[in-house]
Amino acid sequence: TMDIKVLQKDMIAAMKARDKARKESISALIQAVKKAGIDAGCRDDIPEEMVNKVILKELKTVKEQIDSCPADRTDLIEEYQARYDVIAKYAPKQMDAAEVKAYLEEKFADVIATKNKGQIMKAVMADMKGKADGKVINQVVAELCK
Repeated sequence: TMDIKVLQKDMIAAMKARDKARKESISALIQAVKKAGIDAGCRDDIPEEMVNKVILKELKTVKEQIDSCPADRTDLIEEYQARYDVIAKYAPKQMDAAEVKAYLEEKFADVIATKNKGQIMKAVMADMKGKADGKVINQVVAELCK
């Protein structure tokens, strides 16, 4: 889990190292976290769970920028990729498909037995929030329903 103080400390370190790209990536993360804190009315005491959620959201946004960027714009792709790499270091580790499958089979065996995809998704999504990418969960559930 990530604390905003860690981000602030790392941003200062990046400034001292004159690492402009890293400083800007971390700075943007801090701004996003602060905005979420203000919106939720907990600006001075932002829970780590919220910090993690913002980091994952930012990571997803940058991933979409990379994926939708024209292939000939290598300058932009490099910039987005650098930002993605910085943000990914702070993101909570996400489960891969095999881990998700094992977790669901252990925790939700009874729901999986129904082979009802909608029902399974409804049961697992809240529990899996922040632990794995929605697409991965969806894939695994679809496989389990076969």
